[in-house]
Amino acid sequence: QVQLVESGGGLVQAGGSLRLSCAASGRTFSSYAMAWFRQAPGKERVFVAGISASGSSTYYADFVKGRFTISRDNVKNMVHLQMNSLKPEDSAVYLCAVSTRRGVVASPGQYNDWGQGTQVTVAS
Repeated sequence: QVQLVESGGGLVQAGGSLRLSCAASGRTFSSYAMAWFRQAPGKERVFVAGISASGSSTYYADFVKGRFTISRDNVKNMVHLQMNSLKPEDSAVYLCAVSTRRGVVASPGQYNDWGQGTQVTVAS
């Protein structure tokens, strides 16, 4: 099992930036893909961005392409999400998750360890 703790959320004006971080501890971090999901009130949890175990491959949901960047540090057991050009519709709880695989998949069912989430609110 992996313990995940997110940080970096907050309130920002539209067009602004935030950098989310996720600290991992537990089973071998560098062996598994990582991802960020988000969940708005009353809505399903959706895939935002993912990064393979080695960090060589990244994947993004269409609605964040060109604005968000995911990265990982396998020495420090950290994964980050740099969010630029934020929009009010990006407001949600952002959750970090560890996959059961080395490659990235978008289905939440392929992730078996989750953080508690960090709130991102973008004001218009």
